[in-house]
Amino acid sequence: MSGTTIPRLVIAAPSSGAGKTTVATGLMAAFAEAGLSVSPHKVGPDYIDPGYHALATGRPGRNLDAYLCGPGRIAPLFLHGAAGADLAVVEGVMGLFDGASGQGELSSTAQVAKLLRAPVVLVVDASSQSRSVAALVHGFASWDPQVRLAGVILNKVGSDRHEELLRDAMDSSGVPVLGALRRGEQARTPSRHLGLVPVAERRAEALESVRALAARVRAGCDLDALLALARAVPELTEQAWDPAAEAAGAAADESGTADGSTGPAGAGKPLIAVAGGAAFTFSYAEHTELLTAAGAEVVPFDPLRDERLPAGTRGLVIGGGFPEVYAPELSANAPLRAAVAELAATGAPVTAECAGLLYLSRSIDGKPMCGVLPADARMTERLTLGYREAVATADNVLAAAGTRVRGHEFHRTVLEPGAGPSPAWGLTYPQRRVEGYVSGGVHASYLHVHWAAEPSLARRLVASAARGARAEAVGGAR
Repeated sequence: MSGTTIPRLVIAAPSSGAGKTTVATGLMAAFAEAGLSVSPHKVGPDYIDPGYHALATGRPGRNLDAYLCGPGRIAPLFLHGAAGADLAVVEGVMGLFDGASGQGELSSTAQVAKLLRAPVVLVVDASSQSRSVAALVHGFASWDPQVRLAGVILNKVGSDRHEELLRDAMDSSGVPVLGALRRGEQARTPSRHLGLVPVAERRAEALESVRALAARVRAGCDLDALLALARAVPELTEQAWDPAAEAAGAAADESGTADGSTGPAGAGKPLIAVAGGAAFTFSYAEHTELLTAAGAEVVPFDPLRDERLPAGTRGLVIGGGFPEVYAPELSANAPLRAAVAELAATGAPVTAECAGLLYLSRSIDGKPMCGVLPADARMTERLTLGYREAVATADNVLAAAGTRVRGHEFHRTVLEPGAGPSPAWGLTYPQRRVEGYVSGGVHASYLHVHWAAEPSLARRLVASAARGARAEAVGGAR
């Protein structure tokens, strides 16, 4: 079977904090500045790093999460995202072999590297070692023979003499050193309670940071050797993931008609508004692609700036982000809060994840929000983080009863009460509990779900919006 060859590298590390994001983003930017079309990818569920990757490359940052999407979808999603690229750079998560808790290698960088048959470049924090670096690298190179550890980039090197000692030690390891970055001044990438501050909140400064990372990597790494390594990869024989093919599986009562169109003449495509801007930055690129393929017209809006929903809105998607940071500004935009509440009151499909859940609540830290849900949110010191398994407890605009999904929670807020009379999900792992709200056309939850793993979510949402549009078209024709 013939396949597809996309030059590719996986950037990993022995642990978090070694400099994966610095090196991966710098490599993406350096190769893009050299004229290559670079496809950026991130292992795991993180939304923030892909924003910097997109800024570095001019292509959407995409996630590869084997827990959320299943191992069988990793190569197809990669091939979809990297189509037409000269090079793909995949930033790992945590340590190379760290995955979902208690699940072996599942969702680890090592597993993704094996699924992609891609060489791994290990970023090592060398700041407090010299000869020991060879033992460390030897251990990672020999732990799993199916993982090809093809090179090392030494990070946080103190001096020329320190680099010389490190390179001498690595000579006996059999793993080539492909770069060495000094410990000096780092590019400024400020952090907050959930990680780096997203690109959308500091675009000009983020662009400057990315350029600085490119300059550091260009000066300290052998880009020619890295590119040669990326090009010496086998074909991938899997078929690329196709949002149109996924959407085409809709039944007539889900997507409007058996051919996937959205309704009778005159109804047109249902318009689904998707929240964005600085307060709502968490979104997977495949979600918009699935909505579009299912027959929707997708229009972004910014709840910090826009006082109205896009004209003709028939459905609403409010993803994750940082509404707690922007609570005063969101609250001050009373016209939009009223418009959201009015849309929800009509029964139009409204789906909200995490930040969207809070925005639909009565208040965040005492600041009035949309008031769609009878609940109030507040910041806490406790981080809620981890993978979840869940089942839809009843039919709703997003999922049919019994639909099983895998998701991820990531927040420092608490919603009280945490679930309504009709919960959004019944969680089954790691503990059993109900969570979120289903009311009319509203589905709101803390759970982040990757729709590529369950395309019926997008189809069902678009179908509900289409039915609303058709009903209005029929009513208007009378």
